[in-house]
Amino acid sequence: MVFRSFLHDNLHRQRHLGEAMILRFLTRPLSTPQKAVAKPPEAARLCLRHVGIDMPIEIKRSPRSKRYALRISLTRRAIVLTLPLRGDLKKATLFAERHADWIRQKIDQLPQAVPLIAGSVVPFRGVPHHIKATGRRGAHVLIGQDETGMAILDVPGDPVFCARRLRDFFQKQARRDLQKAVDHYAQIMDVKITGLTLRDSKSRWGSCSAAGRLNFSWRLIMAPPFVLDYLAAHEMAHRKEMNHSARFWTLLDRLTPHVAAAEHWLKTEGPSLHRYGDQQSTANTLDLSTEEI
Repeated sequence: MVFRSFLHDNLHRQRHLGEAMILRFLTRPLSTPQKAVAKPPEAARLCLRHVGIDMPIEIKRSPRSKRYALRISLTRRAIVLTLPLRGDLKKATLFAERHADWIRQKIDQLPQAVPLIAGSVVPFRGVPHHIKATGRRGAHVLIGQDETGMAILDVPGDPVFCARRLRDFFQKQARRDLQKAVDHYAQIMDVKITGLTLRDSKSRWGSCSAAGRLNFSWRLIMAPPFVLDYLAAHEMAHRKEMNHSARFWTLLDRLTPHVAAAEHWLKTEGPSLHRYGDQQSTANTLDLSTEEI
């Protein structure tokens, strides 16, 4: 009996002790959660004017990169510094400073940007054209020649809007020429497309989706006609072969005789088309030897 009473009293005390602990836990004031301290945003660009480089350097972190690497974008006229996700920005800056001479040399070799304003010379269907903005009334850009026989693009309206009007003109002409070429190859191949879109892509001249939607750079209107025609044939060939296999190239050779010539032109002359007009948006790059972390 004594043992049973002792056990009963002990269990009773433990039960009350447990209830008291639960009560204290439930009535304890909640602690205020600590706010995470946000890291300051990393600079998207570096300035190296102290080593004679006026052009800002774009910072790009890449999960696939294991080295620091400098590139000069020919299409965007930009310097790009790539570093790994965990790369040290100070080390990357020192890396760029060590190669300042290389950067300055490549910048000097870049072709000069050409604004779409009166007095500039721009290619149209492969032929250099002199831009004239006389302020005449009208809604259409006129193609003609001046007294010396030089081809001209006569842009109407206020010269302030010359660049916009000329881009609209180029895009309209590009759509017309590309649609005509695409329709030609669609008839030959007995295929259909679901749409044609113009872009200002810096990484590719054209593309074709599995659903048959085509995308082209409007800057192809600046290239010789055989180049534009080749790009149309190239993307239409993907309606039969969604790859770049031997069968694709065989089909493309049957569609157009300009494969080799157009590919060579795009490789050697294509990047220069991006220097005309605003440099808004990397395709071809000049690589500098990279450095291991």
